[in-house]
Amino acid sequence: MNSEVITNHKTLKGESNMKHVKLTVEGMSCNHCVVSIEGAVKELGAVGKVDLTNKTVDVTFDDAQVSLDKIKEAIEDQGYDVKD
Repeated sequence: MNSEVITNHKTLKGESNMKHVKLTVEGMSCNHCVVSIEGAVKELGAVGKVDLTNKTVDVTFDDAQVSLDKIKEAIEDQGYDVKD
């Protein structure tokens, strides 16, 4: 599965800066992986939810504050492989 934008969320001002993406991530297998990835994403001001069974990470973020590339980089810095 490729990284893809699933949803744009409207802000109170009607702007659509909030994005929701599902990333395919290789190398995740345990609760340590969940904590590591979700923590790295949270440090960037985004919200990540790991699904170990499907090897995916659902991420919601404000693209005016952080880029998708930075989120992928943060996950890869934890030792995991984000598939494009």
